[in-house]
Amino acid sequence: MPSPKARSGSGRSGSVPCNATGGNGRYEFISLSRTPPPHLLQRQGSDPTSARLRASESPNRRRGSGSSTSSTGGQQLPEEDCMKLNPSFIGIALSSLLAIDLWLSKRLGVCACEDSSWGSVRPLMKLIEISGHGIPWLAGAAYCLYKSDSVAGQEVMLNLLMALVLDLVLVGVVKAVVRRRRPAHNRMDMFATFSVDRYSFPSGHATRAAMCARFLLAHLVLAAPLRVLVLLWASFVGFSRVLLGRHNVTDVAFGFFMGYWQYNLVEVLWLSPVMLQSMIGHLH
Repeated sequence: MPSPKARSGSGRSGSVPCNATGGNGRYEFISLSRTPPPHLLQRQGSDPTSARLRASESPNRRRGSGSSTSSTGGQQLPEEDCMKLNPSFIGIALSSLLAIDLWLSKRLGVCACEDSSWGSVRPLMKLIEISGHGIPWLAGAAYCLYKSDSVAGQEVMLNLLMALVLDLVLVGVVKAVVRRRRPAHNRMDMFATFSVDRYSFPSGHATRAAMCARFLLAHLVLAAPLRVLVLLWASFVGFSRVLLGRHNVTDVAFGFFMGYWQYNLVEVLWLSPVMLQSMIGHLH
């Protein structure tokens, strides 16, 4: 039995009783401010209650220690592998426009093959495709230049020939830089293709149709019905590229825009009659 002195001392010091007993069967008191005796530390280490208490340690402490370990000893992910939770508005807009472009181009490719919904119109679309090809236009301009008797006619045909060559060069450069693949539903059965023709942006037929339409309307005296036919031909050439599955809608739209402004470049580089006469003199 504990002595009154020990009982009174425990009340003053604020110590708490412990369930462990000493070797002589007496209760012992452990002060909260002092280190427990070695034999009690050994018993606490083997006590199942204390083991359960250590196992049920606070999750927040374990999480904090784990995060500190991972931040110090673990390897952090590179910044580009992390998910971007706040993408830019321009990126979202461009991705949305690209998705709409691909969806609309696939829906409009009704002549992509013979078993498509408009497969019976495919031969007519391919005929319109050939009418906007570069080889017939180059051959026609060269033939008209050779057969022309007037200086004015030769000047127009020579500049048309120069415009066609310029169109081929500019379109080829843009296609080689952008390198956008043609639509997946396209059949590579086009007339007289070259290496850059496996890329689709921009549409060379659309640039050529827009540029030649402006050229013909500006330098040839045509009646009103013929002028309307020229505009309709340019529109059908561009639209046929989407129907045949050759290009996406944005390829044709940018092709029309590029061809329209290519004509302005042709006007800047226009070959004058004096320069034409000197070139003809060198040829003869």
